[in-house]
Amino acid sequence: MKIEILGTESLGARGMCCLVSAGNRKILIDPGIALGYTRHGLLPHPFQVAVDEKIQGRIVDAWSSATDIVISHFHGDHIPLINANPYQLGIEKIECVNQGVRVWAKSQNLSPVEQKRKNALSAFLNMIPAEELRDGILSFSGNVHHGDAGGTDTIVMTRIEGNLVFVHASDIQLLGDEAVSQILSWRPDVVFASGPPLYLERLSNRQVKLAWKNAIRLSQKIDTLILDHHLMRGESGAEWLDKLSQETGNEVMCGADFMEKPRMLLEAKRRYLYEKMPVPEGWHEAYASSKISTDGYKTLPPGTAFEQGKGTLL
Repeated sequence: MKIEILGTESLGARGMCCLVSAGNRKILIDPGIALGYTRHGLLPHPFQVAVDEKIQGRIVDAWSSATDIVISHFHGDHIPLINANPYQLGIEKIECVNQGVRVWAKSQNLSPVEQKRKNALSAFLNMIPAEELRDGILSFSGNVHHGDAGGTDTIVMTRIEGNLVFVHASDIQLLGDEAVSQILSWRPDVVFASGPPLYLERLSNRQVKLAWKNAIRLSQKIDTLILDHHLMRGESGAEWLDKLSQETGNEVMCGADFMEKPRMLLEAKRRYLYEKMPVPEGWHEAYASSKISTDGYKTLPPGTAFEQGKGTLL
């Protein structure tokens, strides 16, 4: 089995996209990407946008060769979108690509926005309801909570069995015991899951403690635990992750660590990027209308770098 994480926060953009190759199947999960539209009162820095463009290209390439595509839910950082903003993957980039691909998707408990997005994709994709289905090496959970159990949004988790057992647990945020128990019952070797959104002030102390407890539960039983997405939108998430590894004595990593790349917490470092690489007034409007590109912002200037392993912008 080969697991490649294509896009997630520690790699520079919002998402939980990965490509899993096992046997004769290539399974692309959550093929979407986004940038936090505003953070610290700032639009995405052009360096972020350049990284986002590169990740979008990887997702489209993976889509073109996939045998299966999985959509855990229909939020804008997990799927191609109709009327996408300039920093999301637009539906037009994949609607004529690999049209015969099997698409397994959440089908129940859809919000009005999710239903609208599903309808847009269903216009050119044959979408198979995924809940509690099994197809060879692929199997799916029923709907589990997106984040806190008191919320209404849900997602579907994916299990892939080859020489390893891999589980993709999108957006659970470790805030629900049910999802964590389901993961453990699957006896995975590798898990890729969203950690808690520590960057949000509305996260309560109860939720922080619950996420920590569930992270401990997973890390004690799973050989390779990858926590990213909401967790890595702030520097406190990276610190939380490293503390978890130290406390359990088991290695817990983010997506960048797993891919052996520097941690690029670009959303958390947005203000820093603006200081190091000033952005001309009107740049975002010009980019949105295709009057300007990210040329000139594809590499960091001397004196700025991402430290391998730690991910600190110097």
